[in-house]
Amino acid sequence: MGWSPHRPVGLTHHQPSQSTKGQTLVTPTGGDSAFLLNMDGRIVHRWRFSAIRPGYGKLLPNGNLLMRGVDVTFGPPTPIPFDQPPPPFDRHIRRLGAQATHLQEVDWDGNVVWEYAREGIHHDFLRLPNGNTLIPLWAELPPELARRVRGGAKPRPREQLPPMISDDIIEINPAGNEVWQVSLWQLLDPVKDPICPLETRWEWTHVNGLDLTRGGNIVFSCRQNSRVGIIERSSKTLLWKYGAPDLFHQHNATALPNGNIQIFDNGMHRVGLPRSRVVEVNPKDNAVAWEFVSDPPEQFFSAHVSGAERLPGGNVLVCEGAPGRIFEITPRGELVWEWINPFAYRLGGRLNPLIFRAHRYLPDDPALAGRRLDPAAYADLNRLHGLI
Repeated sequence: MGWSPHRPVGLTHHQPSQSTKGQTLVTPTGGDSAFLLNMDGRIVHRWRFSAIRPGYGKLLPNGNLLMRGVDVTFGPPTPIPFDQPPPPFDRHIRRLGAQATHLQEVDWDGNVVWEYAREGIHHDFLRLPNGNTLIPLWAELPPELARRVRGGAKPRPREQLPPMISDDIIEINPAGNEVWQVSLWQLLDPVKDPICPLETRWEWTHVNGLDLTRGGNIVFSCRQNSRVGIIERSSKTLLWKYGAPDLFHQHNATALPNGNIQIFDNGMHRVGLPRSRVVEVNPKDNAVAWEFVSDPPEQFFSAHVSGAERLPGGNVLVCEGAPGRIFEITPRGELVWEWINPFAYRLGGRLNPLIFRAHRYLPDDPALAGRRLDPAAYADLNRLHGLI
């Protein structure tokens, strides 16, 4: 869906009797802040970052914010001429989307209380019940395996591609030590799980989402080859795999209480008209238990990023990330809350309202206990960005 730079921003629709009350966490890409919004779409709390450019955050039960970001001195990625020698691995990964250098945990006032720094971490993260943290990590493929991976766009004449990469998923303890690891490139099949023919052969997998099932197994989502799966954590074996041609460059696969998996299916490179949807899949038989498609379907589309969060009561909070639109729908697909991102920053010279993902925290969430959530404290900021 196209969007106008002159469109209304902030809260554009709300049906209070049907929406799920709480505070919505957003981190506009390209800025220096993360915000909590009330149901009126106004800022009630702000975290500002100075050492990193924040990309995506989650609230922890103790009220701290865990944020993925990139060092402010990192600089923008530098394009490499197609006929020049490819960069080494550590320079190559700087060209990839959602590349990060840091995970920072900050308290309510923005003070850093924990940090993990490492080039190659990216996209998602998950704080585990034992206090450890799960993170995807780009990994260079063995050349012999890379040659076996099917798919991807044919290189141009004289184009020298960098080494192909995939993903490891690592678990680190609070001291920053790696205590568990699994390699997706050892679980997926280079022939049966090919790269999309319209994507480059730089990446095979491109993990963009992590979650846990109720049994503690790992749910993952890979964009480049449109694959979602479940890994048994104890044995490091693949229990379930699903994807193309039923999914197209999806994001944010999450486990629901009923055992099903909810997925934001971006719909990029799908056959026919590009459109996005939210779909719930039963991993026992791959049957679609529920889906949301807009009416008309093309009205809802984000080619990349984005996510969907199932809320208590059955509503779904959807982040249509590329145009910066966050909305809540009922199980029947009725729109009951909508907010448009007013924080548009220039990325690569172009104005961009992108938001990677959003989360809503209910009033009784322990992260919000005793916290001041007053839009009046941010009246000037709310007014400046058209939220009042």
